[in-house]
Amino acid sequence: MLTPAEREAINSGQWFCSLSPSLRHDILRQTTVRRLKNGALIYARGDVPHRWYACAQGAVRMSSTSLSGRQTTLAYVEPGAWFGAMSTFLDEPRTRDAYAHGDTTLLCVDKESFHAILATHVEFYDALLRLQAHRIRQTYGLVEDLNTLPLRARLAKQLLHLSRSYGTQVLDDPRELRIGLQLVQEELAQLLGASRQRVNQELKRMERDNCIRVEAQGLVVRDLVALQTIVREASLAGA
Repeated sequence: MLTPAEREAINSGQWFCSLSPSLRHDILRQTTVRRLKNGALIYARGDVPHRWYACAQGAVRMSSTSLSGRQTTLAYVEPGAWFGAMSTFLDEPRTRDAYAHGDTTLLCVDKESFHAILATHVEFYDALLRLQAHRIRQTYGLVEDLNTLPLRARLAKQLLHLSRSYGTQVLDDPRELRIGLQLVQEELAQLLGASRQRVNQELKRMERDNCIRVEAQGLVVRDLVALQTIVREASLAGA
């Protein structure tokens, strides 16, 4: 069973809440719940797809492993997001590795149930197309940012995204948001396509400017407007 917070994360997910009530019901009644510890492997690149997933709590780290064995973090799947549909739909091997990041709860739909839902709901085809189109737009956006925005703006944009997905108000100052996703600087650097040293320099610069605060337990965003201004000004400069 999902906890109330996990159930709320699933039901309020932007894609899932756009589905018809009957489709949402049929998806949820086919799910099983998996609870994973930090670092647990969900699937590896090349694996045969057996399930379709949603993250209900924690995060899923998507990564790629080079021939030398070096892992590179590509993205994090936040609570409320569904993933792994295309490999399941096409019955083709997974294209990346997926790991639990922190204590993570997943909803799982096995491949047979996935195809049974497709056979029952024509709407599901359109919904999957919209889900995949959104992912493609995100990917193109990341490539565009990498080629047009300076590191400071890319970092600000990533911190804004993490604040929306994982931000919780700081008790001492409700204007501040603590990012609940624990990232080491190497992981943050991989997301931004930069070196850890350069990301560390930008974090210190943002801290001096009172945009953020770096604490042992993670990052605190102190000024969302300042981060938004960094992104907007860099976008206008590159236009």
